[in-house]
Amino acid sequence: MSGILALGAYVPQRVMTNADFEAYLDTSDEWIVTRTGIKERRIAAEDEYTSDLAFKAVEDLLRRHPGALEGVDAVIVATNTPDALFPDTAALVQARFGLKAFAYDLLAGCPGWIYALAQAHALVEAGLAQKVLTVGAEALSKIIDWNDRSTAVLFGDGGGAAVVGKVRQGFGFRSFVLGADGTGAKELHHACVAPRLPDGTSMRNRLYMNGREVFKFAVRVMNTATLEAIEKAGLTPEDIRLFVPHQANLRIIDAARERLGLPWERVAVNVDRYGNTSTASIPLALKEAVDAGRIREGDHVLLVSFGAGLTWAAAVLTWGGA
Repeated sequence: MSGILALGAYVPQRVMTNADFEAYLDTSDEWIVTRTGIKERRIAAEDEYTSDLAFKAVEDLLRRHPGALEGVDAVIVATNTPDALFPDTAALVQARFGLKAFAYDLLAGCPGWIYALAQAHALVEAGLAQKVLTVGAEALSKIIDWNDRSTAVLFGDGGGAAVVGKVRQGFGFRSFVLGADGTGAKELHHACVAPRLPDGTSMRNRLYMNGREVFKFAVRVMNTATLEAIEKAGLTPEDIRLFVPHQANLRIIDAARERLGLPWERVAVNVDRYGNTSTASIPLALKEAVDAGRIREGDHVLLVSFGAGLTWAAAVLTWGGA
């Protein structure tokens, strides 16, 4: 079996509060908090990009787990905001840390880091890699429309990293659920090469989101994906020690929590402090939960995310066993 051997995360120093948006947008702290649960978010410096956030997340992992990169022979960076179309950000991470590893980026919306964990698990189980460094990093502040109050207030920047490798029997990943529905592509997008989607939907070089439709989609798939992952793992919701959902909206998290019948003390929440950091969201929340002693060896942990594509992903793992 494979599982998470080491974990690290990083957020930029700059804090942007709801009051900062009140100063120039037709919005208020009460409006933002009531609808999203977000009070503040971290914003990358002008000269700080996704690769920088990835580097610092890996550096944090090394501070916490010295020697964790020994034997890493694959690097996957999940991101929606790469420094460039090519070279891939994963290659930049590989070079920065002097790894003898193959490397590639993965773009699957906010669930990208869970997708990366699934691929890392598959690579290790198939014998194609010994240890895989999986990173989720985003500089979303570089691509949002700062004058659009419906999206500008939602997002933040950050990075998270984990090393996936062999763990003892009875530990590690127990199930994955991965899904996509491209018919919802028009609801959440950002242009790259083409000015429009195949259905004719126009795109521009700024993030667009149909909040109402994405909210409905998120509530639905957060419920179905979590229950499917738990069932595939041979568990029940009562067996889950900690639920680590994508940190996009507190109301969506609450709906999923209620469906699972879990009390708040078994749910990881930091959306109030970081906003939606996309692929960095879950590793950030997971790292904070570990630091707070909320996860112990043998605990069953549930991860779930949703995002552009539209895509979704969930995973169940038994913590520890390194």
